[in-house]
Amino acid sequence: MVLRFLRKAPEVAAVERKASAAGRVIAWGTSGRVAWSARDTGSLGRTGFMGNPVGFRAVRLIAEAAAALPVVVQDAERRYDVHPLAALLARPNPAQGRAELLEAVYGQILLTGNAYLEAVPGEGALPSELHVLRSDRMAVVPGADGWPVGYDYSVGGRTHRFTLGGGVVPVCHIRSFHPQDDHYGFSPLQAAAVAIDVHNSASAWSKALLDNAARPSGAIVYRGADGQGLSEDQYERLVAEMEAHHQGARNAGRPMLLEGGLDWKPMGFSPSDMEFQKTKEAAAREIATAFGVPPMMLGIPGDATYANYAEANRAFYRLTVLPLAGRVLAAVSHWLAGFTGEAVEMRPDLDLIPALAVERDAAWARVAAADFLTAAEKRRALGLPPVEAE
Repeated sequence: MVLRFLRKAPEVAAVERKASAAGRVIAWGTSGRVAWSARDTGSLGRTGFMGNPVGFRAVRLIAEAAAALPVVVQDAERRYDVHPLAALLARPNPAQGRAELLEAVYGQILLTGNAYLEAVPGEGALPSELHVLRSDRMAVVPGADGWPVGYDYSVGGRTHRFTLGGGVVPVCHIRSFHPQDDHYGFSPLQAAAVAIDVHNSASAWSKALLDNAARPSGAIVYRGADGQGLSEDQYERLVAEMEAHHQGARNAGRPMLLEGGLDWKPMGFSPSDMEFQKTKEAAAREIATAFGVPPMMLGIPGDATYANYAEANRAFYRLTVLPLAGRVLAAVSHWLAGFTGEAVEMRPDLDLIPALAVERDAAWARVAAADFLTAAEKRRALGLPPVEAE
């Protein structure tokens, strides 16, 4: 009897595969989890977004502005008025439109540093639907060479694996730069975590001051003969008169009549108490700086970086909104090009952004006055595709 397991397995030729020379030494310490150092995604989102008005407004301001940008589809030859890619982005799934989908993508990047888009296969080359997957439920699955081989999406005790390789990629992972992680992005919320804690603590202190009467407005001092204090009846009568005649909105500003050695001593905030407000405003400015939002646009006092609101709004679009939108749209265009093989790209239409109208008018006038440029060169200088030959 021949033992089959002793037979030598036939040799299989190794499949040639390209890999990074540094792929074998990629760190594995953060595989399978979101890298928040000492902070998890859920806690940071609750304290920095849902529990902090500055963080909430900064994220909403960026996400809504970026999602509202007009988007054009073009290639090296022309701009398309009608294109399947534009139709897919306009209605990515039955529950969301373009603005809702992109706002969710931008919000995930700002809160977690990562955004994941799932493609649902359709009858044609392009996906039939696009869905945003929550970053806190997604985990990268590294392969033997350190590069991702799949994504695990876990919810309700169940895990679904999106396998990479062997065709089109089912998931588009968009991440911000992280200097110490190979698989996950770094969020502005994480950079502002300390300032958020300071801001929340200052708000909690102010709330406790109001709730617990930690600092009364003043004190009634009794100067009795030979150090004698008020009797119990006198004390109760004084408290009753204070409650009846000097408390509530209808008694605001009513003068107080003191007798029998009573004296009123007003009490105010000490300089150390007043520093809490300055500390809170400084923390709010740090949060706004981490997200790239001019403090003036968030109503934070004490900031005079920009001469007026229009300049602050223009800088906000140029330095924050457009770089984020351009990076996301470029990543999504490259991902969807793998389905169709068509070299088209989506990009923000700078000509239709009201905040940049002044800059755009100046650029058009400057290029139009350049007589040494041809019409084709002028269009190329303005980022426009060539005119189609008739």
